Formats: sequence, C-alpha cells, structure tokens
Amino acid sequence: MTPRQTDLVTESFALLGGMQAEAGRCFHERLFGIAPELRPMFPADPGEQAEVLMETLGRIVASLGDAEGLLPVISRLASRHVSYGVAPHHHAIIGTALLASLEDCLGDAFTAETAAAWDAAYGALSQAMIDAAYPELVIAELSAAE
Repeated sequence: MTPRQTDLVTESFALLGGMQAEAGRCFHERLFGIAPELRPMFPADPGEQAEVLMETLGRIVASLGDAEGLLPVISRLASRHVSYGVAPHHHAIIGTALLASLEDCLGDAFTAETAAAWDAAYGALSQAMIDAAYPELVIAELSAAE
C-alpha cells in the first residue's frame, strides 16, 4: 500500500465515527445477501459480532503503518477464522461485502480512490491471513512456481 492509500483508509474509517455499529450490521447484511451459506458461521446475535468486527477493523486500520505490529494481529485473526470454518475462497466474498458496506455507509466520501485504497488494504490483509492460516497453500504455490 502506498502512504496515500493508508491515509485514505485511515481517514475514511474515521468518518464512520458513531456509525460503526451501523457499518458492522450493514456488512453482515451484505455478506449474508451475497453468501447466505456463511450465516451458520456467525452467532445468532449479529449485533455483538458487528461490534467485534468494527473493533478489530479499527485496530487493523490503526496499525497499517506498522507491519511488524500487525502480523501478530493477523495471525490470531486468521486462526480464529479457520476455527469458524472460513476457507480461503471466502476471503474474496468478505472483501466484496466489506467494500459494499463501506460504500453504503460513507456515501459520496467513498470515492473511487478511497475504494481502491480499501481494496488494496483488504487484499493485503486477506492474503496475509490466508498465508498464516494455510501455510500448505503457500508451500504448494512456491513449488508450482519452480
């Protein structure tokens, strides 16, 4: 990510301010609309999960400039997601729902440049989570490249 992209993600997340609970609920509505088969992976009360999502996302956004500090967070997050049943292909679906929910909540502030910055941030995060959770995939990809 470029410094500009990091700034755009940080600034746009800050714009959510008091709308974070709404953004979390919007994310889950988008996610279950796109992939209803993922619903069983979540607790019955999506409100609590929405709060956890936004809290975690806030920590990640705050750490975007600190790759070393972010790695343990990503590793723990990846392990938790595996225990919920999240598979590598789910990450793209989650990214689509996240960007759509941010667009819904931020409206005109979610410009094409901001969307691209979030896409880059989520792409890097999801790849790091996949690499941490499924090291056998990384090994297979390296072997195939040789």
